[in-house]
Amino acid sequence: MRTRTVAVALALAVIAIAALPAVALGSASPLHVDSRTQLSPRLSELTMSTPALDFPAKVRILLPDGYASHPKKRYPVLYLLHGSFDTSASWTDKGDAERLTAGLPLIVVMPPAAGTGNAGGWASDWWNEGRGGPPRWETFTIDQLIPWVDANFRTLPRRGERAIAGLSMGGFSSMSYAVRHPDRFVAAASFSGAVDTNDPEGWPVIGGEALADGGATPDSIWGPRATRELWWRAHNPWDLAANLGGMTLSIRTGNGKQSGFETDPIEAAVHTMSLALHQRLDSFGIPHVWDDYGEGTHSWPFWQRDLKLELPRIMQAFAQRSARRAFTYTSADATFAVYGWRVAMHRTAAEFATLADASARGFELRGSGSGTVRTARRYRPRARYRVTIGSVRRTMRAGRSGRLNVDVPLGPPNALQQFTPGVSTPVFTTRVSVRRTR
Repeated sequence: MRTRTVAVALALAVIAIAALPAVALGSASPLHVDSRTQLSPRLSELTMSTPALDFPAKVRILLPDGYASHPKKRYPVLYLLHGSFDTSASWTDKGDAERLTAGLPLIVVMPPAAGTGNAGGWASDWWNEGRGGPPRWETFTIDQLIPWVDANFRTLPRRGERAIAGLSMGGFSSMSYAVRHPDRFVAAASFSGAVDTNDPEGWPVIGGEALADGGATPDSIWGPRATRELWWRAHNPWDLAANLGGMTLSIRTGNGKQSGFETDPIEAAVHTMSLALHQRLDSFGIPHVWDDYGEGTHSWPFWQRDLKLELPRIMQAFAQRSARRAFTYTSADATFAVYGWRVAMHRTAAEFATLADASARGFELRGSGSGTVRTARRYRPRARYRVTIGSVRRTMRAGRSGRLNVDVPLGPPNALQQFTPGVSTPVFTTRVSVRRTR
């Protein structure tokens, strides 16, 4: 009887996955499904092609029990990332993810996070000595794969129903995606994650993995640290930790020691990085789980443990319905958008800029030069508002979509890129307040 039940479940799963269109999201979609393989009643593997990557991308997907037999039910999604020198198959082949997630009303997506050498993509669109082009990991994962999953599976396609977690390099990647796109995820977790690339001990590792994955030089991901430190920091969870406010967060790590064995140098190194991120979150008053569990090596038994402990927290985060709150977001991009807000900076050199304490009542902009802030849809369309920009008061009318567009002067633009050795980068702050006129 059990054999027949499994066979029926497998048949339903095959029917469900076979119903996927060959090209997702219409003809304009950059993702193309080249092949599909059903590995078990819940687990499938899709091979995809995209201009963002110069090799086929194998994505594994775990559907919840009963997915095919409940055609109207929708589910939250966990993006689960592997580490260096592994593949998207690792969480199911080595990490027991299929058993650990059994019975949960949850879709689990396991994308590739490393390239031709299965080394490490580091969650970034590679610089490639200024040429750009593939691999573009952030573009693939954030801009292509997430919308594809939401369009082709019965997900709950919103921030409050989406989480991300990963191990080692995947722990860095989960936190890097979370700090750069906090409006996409309600929860993020790192297991033995290399979550602070300011630690010089990790630089040779990152460079070696860039070469192993086809980079022309060890600096192919973000460029030479000496001249492009800003772009290293612009992807680094430690530097952008303040962006994580309002998320369910966990940092789990061992210390590299285990009875009867010498110290594992990799786990010892990521322990140092994890401790740094924990202390950084504490400095901002951002709640999180700090699971410094002591003896533990850089190996799958401990990451299975971490996932087992983390899944209830992720499911609890999906169940919560938090009220909208003010947020703070920092980026090195000249133009950035988050939570429905858009900021265009007008400056001479690349540097961090911060939109702080942003809400319907106003915000702060920090940086140099000036910026144009388009608010989220927080206001009554066509209504008049009193907007105070620094010490200057203006009356502005909200647009038809309920947004305000505010030009914000800051101060003289800095002449040289932030983190240029021996150069200070002054940061100017302008407060903007908004009140409805009577």
